[in-house]
Amino acid sequence: MTFDRLEHPKIETQHTDGDPNGFLVPIYNIHENWYSSRPAQVYLTVVLPGKCKGPHLHHMRNGAFTCVKGNVKIVIKDGDNYEEHLSGEDYGYATVFVPIGKPSMVVNVCGEEAYVLNMPFHAYRKEDNDELIPKDWDYDPKI
Repeated sequence: MTFDRLEHPKIETQHTDGDPNGFLVPIYNIHENWYSSRPAQVYLTVVLPGKCKGPHLHHMRNGAFTCVKGNVKIVIKDGDNYEEHLSGEDYGYATVFVPIGKPSMVVNVCGEEAYVLNMPFHAYRKEDNDELIPKDWDYDPKI
């Protein structure tokens, strides 16, 4: 199975006088319809250098991860196979979709903190007890 990945353009911005003042990256647009459910929540998670978050899976919600500072590798397990997707400053700020029931891990692949947005559907609720640790995860993140 190939999981969805959406590239985002980095658009240079300028002040009204034409002086460059930074850039913007459009992360989510309701009109793109690149996956069937709309985000119900947006949050930032930070992955420290040399660390990873996960593996874990959700049985009630999917995720859509975009690294907006630094670079990460998002690993998704499908059966016995692992797919690796890069996102971040050096990888087009790609958004990677992780479906319900698929184990995943976010690995920091840079020497600084990596800032990752997640836009899941459904929104997190503590009482849902939705996060599970997969028993058969044998991926080596090589950090």
